[in-house]
Amino acid sequence: MARTNPTEALRGLYLVTPEEAPHTLLPRVEQALQGGARILQYRDKSGDATRRLETARALKALCADHHALFLVNDDVELAAAVAADGVHLGREDTGLEEARAALGPEALIGVSCYDRLERAEDAAARGADYVAFGAVFPSSTKPGAVHAPLALIREARTRLHLPIAAIGGITPDNAAQVVHAGAHMVAVIQGVFGASAPRTAAAHIRNAFYPSHPGHSPAPAPARDAD
Repeated sequence: MARTNPTEALRGLYLVTPEEAPHTLLPRVEQALQGGARILQYRDKSGDATRRLETARALKALCADHHALFLVNDDVELAAAVAADGVHLGREDTGLEEARAALGPEALIGVSCYDRLERAEDAAARGADYVAFGAVFPSSTKPGAVHAPLALIREARTRLHLPIAAIGGITPDNAAQVVHAGAHMVAVIQGVFGASAPRTAAAHIRNAFYPSHPGHSPAPAPARDAD
């Protein structure tokens, strides 16, 4: 995916993987992609290098099958090794300029901005392709995360000229509130992967972006039933 039109590519349900073994993770990712997820960020802080490389390759292949973007959390070297579509950077990660130099001009680079609009403005000025704010709601994944209210999403939408992701406690029940506030993407972990039916949960969140066309998926390829 080229970064010439990131606003269109960076829209919709943005999955972040939980940390679990590949044999359980991969089938659930495929179900969520079938439900209409458009972006997948691979996050694994505990796996060894071999597991992370093999899992990243498998996830990238799944994303390609479903015409979804594949991003890697933090690890620029891993993103380069598997030719990921891009990387997501946090406060303690590789600098944006270093990531761009390593991955090239077409890579999609996102930056976590937590509850700080000025951090987002700085990231935009330095060439980020999107910024992320959160936690929007209380998060079981990161219970100590700072709170980024919906008002911040609204303000960011008026002041920034690049896609905005929101993360933290987003579920099928509250995703529409976040989309209505102006988020181009809702980043979800437990709201999909904690559900008994990830495909159904993903479809509910996807439909928050297409309220007049429930069941519509932007993916050009039909979903396959893997349940």
